[in-house]
Amino acid sequence: VAEADPTSFEPVADPVGQDAPVVEEAPVVVGEDELFDEEVEARAPVESPYDRPGKWFVVHTQSGYEKKVRQNLESRIASMHLEERIHEVVIPMEDVVEFRNGRKATVSKKMFPGYLLVRCHLDDISWAAVRDTPGIVNFVGSGGKPLPLGKQEVENLLQAPDEDNLESPRKSRARFGFDEGETVRVKEGPFGGFSGEIIEINEDQLKVKVLVNIFGRETPVELSFSQVAQL
Repeated sequence: VAEADPTSFEPVADPVGQDAPVVEEAPVVVGEDELFDEEVEARAPVESPYDRPGKWFVVHTQSGYEKKVRQNLESRIASMHLEERIHEVVIPMEDVVEFRNGRKATVSKKMFPGYLLVRCHLDDISWAAVRDTPGIVNFVGSGGKPLPLGKQEVENLLQAPDEDNLESPRKSRARFGFDEGETVRVKEGPFGGFSGEIIEINEDQLKVKVLVNIFGRETPVELSFSQVAQL
């Protein structure tokens, strides 16, 4: 049997075009800005406490007993099996910078002494459970009717700041132009937009104490000089 001559075979046509020029795909170049945009899109949105089930109400308590009253109410909720009606009881807190023995220290203080925030589905049962808790005076409202807080109020009181959007802190400078009895406007923080009367000035700590009308009651609030502006 004669061996076939390998050179006699005609080439088989390449179905994809063997003779076609090879085209390399251009590399995809992603700029830093696009990478940053993708990273931002992938980040989970910050939950607003306002969007949780129920509504937020302000409850007036005996001042100085907020923690005990909260414990009383939470025990009452558990014993009465009202977890589906009354969801959360909060003492609004804030970090305050103080100077102690010449040293700067950050301490946690109650925003509104004598008040709690309660998140609940308000009906006759939940209203009575809260109202009859030892140490609670009443719901804050108008005409005897409890009024829920709005979204901006809830977020000002409870929303944790977005660390990625925080501005660089401004250093407080001594400003001795304030006078007791003067009305000032609060520029920033939970009380931003409120106005009130200065009842005390602490020039050593660069702070003023302002009487602000909160929930229909005048409440003293301690603020740094940089947080208030003269009218």
